[in-house]
Order: sequence, then structure tokens, then C-alpha cells
Amino acid sequence: MALTGLARVGLTRTGAARTAPARDGRARDGRAPRRRSGPGRWAGAALAGALLAGGLLTGAPQASAAGLGQVTGFGTNPGNLAMYSYVPAALPAGKPLVVALHGCTQTATDYYNNSGRAQLADRWGFSVVFPQTSSSNNLLSCFSWFDSSKDTRGKGEALSVKQMVDKAVALYGSDPSRVYVTGLSAGAGLAADLLADYPDVFAGGSIASGLPAQCATTQSAASGCQNSNQNLTPAQWGDKVRASYPGYTGPWPRVAIWHGSSDSTVAPVNATELRDQWTNVWGIGQSASATQSLPGNTTLSVYNDAAGRPAVQLYSVSGMGHGLPVSPGSGTTNCGQSGAYFLNTICSSYYTGLFWGLDGATASPTPSTSTSTSPAPSSSPSASPSPSASPSPSASPLGCWTDNNYNQVAAGRAHQSGGYAYANGSNQNMGLWNLFVTHTLKETSAGYFVVADSGCSG
Repeated sequence: MALTGLARVGLTRTGAARTAPARDGRARDGRAPRRRSGPGRWAGAALAGALLAGGLLTGAPQASAAGLGQVTGFGTNPGNLAMYSYVPAALPAGKPLVVALHGCTQTATDYYNNSGRAQLADRWGFSVVFPQTSSSNNLLSCFSWFDSSKDTRGKGEALSVKQMVDKAVALYGSDPSRVYVTGLSAGAGLAADLLADYPDVFAGGSIASGLPAQCATTQSAASGCQNSNQNLTPAQWGDKVRASYPGYTGPWPRVAIWHGSSDSTVAPVNATELRDQWTNVWGIGQSASATQSLPGNTTLSVYNDAAGRPAVQLYSVSGMGHGLPVSPGSGTTNCGQSGAYFLNTICSSYYTGLFWGLDGATASPTPSTSTSTSPAPSSSPSASPSPSASPSPSASPLGCWTDNNYNQVAAGRAHQSGGYAYANGSNQNMGLWNLFVTHTLKETSAGYFVVADSGCSG
């Protein structure tokens, strides 16, 4: 599809933001919520080609909106956005907060119903804020990822989202050190900008079918960002982030990047450019520390920081087009509902949640600064490696880490052989090398780890 109409997507007209359902699933005036009508596909109108967020349409199956409610009075709201939230029942204070940004022609309700964020919030215990733009701001209801008067620190939509975060932290007692932002398409473009604008607010982000931060600062430049390689070096991409909040030196957000290899709306090169941008910001190279095969023809490439913790993760979904990866079902790794631009491949919300630690895993830095690339794990075990000479453990632990076996290996606390993970030093068998088996490792002397699932005291 042509995207030459992109420059027109910034046209605005006056009007109020649409009314969305309250917590009881009805509009604030008591009527049942109306579904917004719109074209069944991009190609229809002259504007159909218009923007990236690529016509994320609203034809997906709908779940109950009973838990989604509007929040008002969250600030000056210079971006003219609406704030909706989902908070699991009896959620205690001190829990994480996730901000989830929809794509063009979508609403907060669409993203709530289909992304899987709400069901994971119930499982793991966190709040979700769903910002919503409207045709009053942009003819296709796209977030303005390409407009420097709206997507930069202290301005427009970026500031409105920041004010929503402040409101949610105050209302729900969310942990301000565990605030994350995610988005799809145009929402992903704004999410990338927010990570650059407010690295002091967001601990991590997830960019699905999106673009690098500040790739375009005008409407006329947006189409080029969507469709072609910008031929910038990692340092030049990193400079765009650093210039978004001059003087800030870290810590930087941990970033997950999701992209389909067959995306014709936002070229897959954008995923590579995002990888280049955020690895440079972190001061690490562009060669993966480890790779792994995941469901849905997905390849995960991990880029560790100097302490051996994953800082950037790139998920490439082979054969997937433009949209958010979801995986309907009742299994542990399933989430979301499939539909237009919600693509049945893999539950991106689940794997991103593991990366951020929303499941309660605590992955801490290790003294090691080097990691090696490992082959994709195998589900078939083989004979365990021969134990190697190792120092005698001491009684006083140097540290304790609870995480899944994949991350333990990636962090340098364990190694893998034949599909199994083994604790470094002690060579204790930890089970299959994957994301689903979790252990606590105790470092009893430098480089010597033992399984300590019963506790790390003593």
C-alpha cells in the first residue's frame, strides 16, 4: 500500500475526544458505548495510505470493557489526550505501571481488549494506563510521533502522557521506579520518543512495528522513516536520544523491539535502526550476546549491558506483517485476541513482561562484563558436561539472583549444554535452558554459583 498521504495525517479539526466506556462497560452518560465506524481496510480513502500507524483498524473481536475506566483531571493535558486505566481488583500499592499506546484508527478500548495487557495485569499484578488520541488531534487518530511540537519533553502529547503517569502513581500507589511504556505502530513511535524524552520516568519500553526515537521531526520526513533505511550510524541514532534530554547520563530504559519480517507498512529496517539506537545509548555493541528461537517463528536476539543483564532485546517474527504479535489461548505463554493488526503469532506482551520483570523475577547485575553468543536452546536434553575444577564455596554469599534459566545463562551465572542449564562453578543441573524454569542462584565465592531455591541466607 502507498504511504504517500503521510504528510496529510497531521491535519486537525476541532472537537472533543470521543467518550469511552466507564468501568461498568457503559459510557459516562449511562448509554451503551458506541463502536466507532471506519474503513474496513487502509486502501479506501485518499488518507488510507496516510500513516504509519498504519491503519490499525478496529475490526478485532471485543472483550468485556467492564474493567476499563476513564480518569479525568490528570493535568493541563497540552496534547488533548484522554486517559483510561485498568487496575486489577485489590491491587496493593508498590506495584508496576505500564502505559500502552494504541495505533492509528484504534482506541484505548481496542488495545485493552486485544493486546493481552489486562489479563497479564491480573496474573502478575500491575496497573495499565491506556492513553487515547482522537480525530480532533489527527484525522486518523494517530499519535504524533513525527511532530517535534508534540512528541518532545515537556510538550504536547509527550507531556500529557507524563502527566498520566504522575496521576496513576498518585491514585494507585504505583512504584515510580517500575514504570514502562509500550505501543503499536504510531503508538510505538510515540513510545520510542517517550523513552528518549523521559528516561528518568520509564524504566523500560517495548516498540512493536515502530520506529526509532525522533526518526522524523516533521510530517514530510515521516514517510522516509517508515519506508527506507536512513543510513545513520549507531552513534547518530544514539545522539537523537541523548539530545532529547540534554545532560541526562542514565540509567537508561531497557528496550524490547518487536517487528515482522514481512511488514510492508513500517519497513523491518526500522527494527535494526532501533537496535542500533538503543545499544549505542547503552554503550554496547550491535552483536548479540545470545539468541534463542521462540514460538511463532520468532528469533530473540539479546544485547547485554556491561554487567551481563539484557539491556536491549530484538524479537524478529518471520513472515509476520504489520501489527502486534498476540497468541490467544489459555496456556501460560498465551495472551490477547487476534484481529485486524493483532496478529496470531506469539504473545509479545508476555515475553516483554518477562524482560521487564513484571512476573516478579529479580535479575541483578553480575561482576562479569563479558558474555558470549550462545546457540538457540534445544528442548532435547543430552548428557551433562563433566564437572570442572572450581573454588570451594564460602559461607558468606556474594549475591543472590532469582531468574529463569535463559536469563541466568545470559547474565553469566550459568552455562548451557545440550539444552540444559548448569550453574557456573558448581555445575549443578538447573533443568531445561528456557524462559520457563526459574531458580535462585547464590554466588558463594567469585564465579562460583549454587542453586539456592530454599533461600540465600548464610
